[in-house]
Amino acid sequence: MIRGILLGGVAALSWIFAATAAPVEGGRANVVIQPEPPGLMLGMIQNGPTQMVAGNIYEGLLRYDKSLKPMPQLAESWTVSGDGTIYTFKLRQGVTWHDGKPFTSADVVFSVDKFLRETHARLRASLAYVDNISAPDDHTVIFKLKEPFGPFLGIFEVGTMPMVPKHIYEGTDYKTNPANNTPIGTGPFKFKEWVKGSHILLVKNENYYEKGKPHLDEIYWHVIPDAASRAVAFENGTVDILPGGSVENFDVPRLTAMDNVCVTDEGWEFFSPLSWLWLNNREGPTKDVRFRKAIMYAMDREFAKDVLWNGLGDVATGPFSSKIRFYSDDVTPYPHDPEKAKALLKEMGYDGTPVRLLPLPYGETWQRWAEAVKQNLEEVGIKVELVATDVAGWNQKVADWDYDLAFTYLYQYGDPALGVSRTYVSTNIAKGSPWNNVEGYVSPEIDKLFHEGASAFSDKKREAVYKVVQKKLVEDVPVAWLLELGFPTITRCNVKNLITTGIGVNDGFKDAWIE
Repeated sequence: MIRGILLGGVAALSWIFAATAAPVEGGRANVVIQPEPPGLMLGMIQNGPTQMVAGNIYEGLLRYDKSLKPMPQLAESWTVSGDGTIYTFKLRQGVTWHDGKPFTSADVVFSVDKFLRETHARLRASLAYVDNISAPDDHTVIFKLKEPFGPFLGIFEVGTMPMVPKHIYEGTDYKTNPANNTPIGTGPFKFKEWVKGSHILLVKNENYYEKGKPHLDEIYWHVIPDAASRAVAFENGTVDILPGGSVENFDVPRLTAMDNVCVTDEGWEFFSPLSWLWLNNREGPTKDVRFRKAIMYAMDREFAKDVLWNGLGDVATGPFSSKIRFYSDDVTPYPHDPEKAKALLKEMGYDGTPVRLLPLPYGETWQRWAEAVKQNLEEVGIKVELVATDVAGWNQKVADWDYDLAFTYLYQYGDPALGVSRTYVSTNIAKGSPWNNVEGYVSPEIDKLFHEGASAFSDKKREAVYKVVQKKLVEDVPVAWLLELGFPTITRCNVKNLITTGIGVNDGFKDAWIE
């Protein structure tokens, strides 16, 4: 929703009016990307900055509107069998990869059944329901499921199921393929250059299959490591678009009060970002559920919301964001209660063993948050060592389980079967990814419940199952939930039609134009 109080009436009206005006062709979108992505091969890297840039290079079979309803993309239509086990997609014709090769059903089968099964931990959890994928002709793909999977039509967006070119990756070592450095997709923009520490340049795909799109000639992603400098770059006109999270929260009120500045909180509906601390369930003090509960009681999450996040967001009650399906607040609350934390530590016989805490290296707000949590924990007697890393180092340490506590935030993807279960089911424990069951939590009951919730026939049954899931997880505290994050997108008001789907900037430049 556009926030008129922040925008001012004239700015809000100009934004709304522009949505119906004729697009202007050409121009460059100057955008901040923060932090610099570790890579752009979206099939292998799914962190936020990679999805934001590469979501305009690669594409999925579907897009999703702000109500999370599926829309055509590489697939122009689809049908579902009456028993919910066969999904047939008709692909667009005349689509080519950026190197000119044709996109066909063979690319879909390879992408999903070979490449992404190996590289994409989150998608792999959903693909466990797929019995086989077939391509009866060049423009038809059939997914046959082992059993119904309620949210199956929600897994086809670009970050969840990006199409990758079979002719480039088949028979290669995916991780070392040179094309990872020069990504080739079917999307509206092509990769041009990446000057590390400076910028990433995408240019218009002149052969894009949607006639008349994209409108922009270029997207210039500015890499500006210093938070204050990112705010200044917007103030002085160097950049015109600040995606959610690209400036510190304390700068948002000042920037949005400027003339000709528009702000919206739309474009995050599909993600519903939820933050938490990974807690190593395998070893050390964090292996004890009493220690994990003590952490929950020790943290002042209201302070984090009001002071560190400038009121942007809500305190999380557990593993489900309040914005996704089947959320329930009928769970054990964990208010800020240092005395309860101390009692739990005494009960378990905590001996003062220090724990290592990895901040998320995404800017000053996250660093301050880590320092605040350190202070909260030390106030109840938990010794904390902050371990500083860059983005690549954070990815590596978390993926290798080399931590005790580590900040993160993950997307929920509208449905617990898509964005929540992956964090807690034991079948998704595997070294090498920072986005699966990193904490090492194992519960046969939870495994069974998540399976039931995903495959249940009715929403009423799914809701009942997920209510039990939330109660159980909040009792076990496999991770320490923090906040449901709020990320406003800030732009010049002459940037039009940027947020058109439930993933916002991540696939929005196809439709965007500059007045």
